[in-house]
Amino acid sequence: MAALQTISESVYVGLCLKIGTPELVTMRRDFVDMEELLKKAKTDNMETMLSGSRREGFRLKGSDVDFMCWFKNHRVIWDFSQATLYNTHRYALILCDSSESPPGFTLLWLPLAVAGRLTLSSSIRINGALYISSAMYRDNTCTLLTPDFTVHGPCSSGKIGVEERDNAHCFVSEFWPPSASSWINRCHSWPPPHVVNDIIRSGCHFVAIGHKLGKHADNEWRISFSKAEQKLVYSMNHTQFLVYGLLKLFVKEFNHGFHEEEKLLCSYHMKTTIFWAIQQSAIPKWCPQNLLVGFWVSLNSSFSGYMKESVLTSLFQKTICF
Repeated sequence: MAALQTISESVYVGLCLKIGTPELVTMRRDFVDMEELLKKAKTDNMETMLSGSRREGFRLKGSDVDFMCWFKNHRVIWDFSQATLYNTHRYALILCDSSESPPGFTLLWLPLAVAGRLTLSSSIRINGALYISSAMYRDNTCTLLTPDFTVHGPCSSGKIGVEERDNAHCFVSEFWPPSASSWINRCHSWPPPHVVNDIIRSGCHFVAIGHKLGKHADNEWRISFSKAEQKLVYSMNHTQFLVYGLLKLFVKEFNHGFHEEEKLLCSYHMKTTIFWAIQQSAIPKWCPQNLLVGFWVSLNSSFSGYMKESVLTSLFQKTICF
């Protein structure tokens, strides 16, 4: 056990060099937050938020730069009572309709049939009501706003200079989804109450992609918790953050040589895994001496037994070679 703790401390130092020290990661995040505030003051009708690993504080080679973009004068609500909080002359209100959608997905209904030109041109009639089609919105924003980009999942993907960039054109809600209320009750030890409250106040987003097996696959929207995830990553201690980074490096090595459609794991799986491991107090103390234990516990819960230990060990050895 003592030997493992010593190795963990060495890996911690190596990861600080590769991923960043606590001070450097904090400085990266502060710079992004400040840049975003300045941009927010300048833009008139559209808000942009850096998301993904770069927002979280990583600067890993080969990572895309991910942005979420939405119109400031559109708001999504969960029930009609929330409409009283908005001036309908200023905001186009969109109502969620999850009655026929799988968990985590919803249709977006325009009950007043009032919205911006781009939104209305992406709308269709379903049973006489006007809904925003995710497929049409995705295609229209890509064609009109970033004509040199191509559609990839819910995003418009392309290059700006040498930088690979993904833009997810979405809608925002200032309310936490009722279907996700059970998450609040699970937050006994982590994250702390002030972070939970901040996350709830931040609401959620809706990105333009439906469930492949859903009844309305081309028209549904996926509920996105990118802002909540960013706040959760910010609330990690540095050991937890480095375990998350090591998991991301592992996935990159694991996926090497596979085509996009053949990949079994992605960084988002690792993010979910580390969140779950921290919330469930999977190890007694997240500190440099327990870094490899945290990594192994998180990794084990990801694979559900479908890979042999020898393969994991081989890939793990490659991952930690700095």
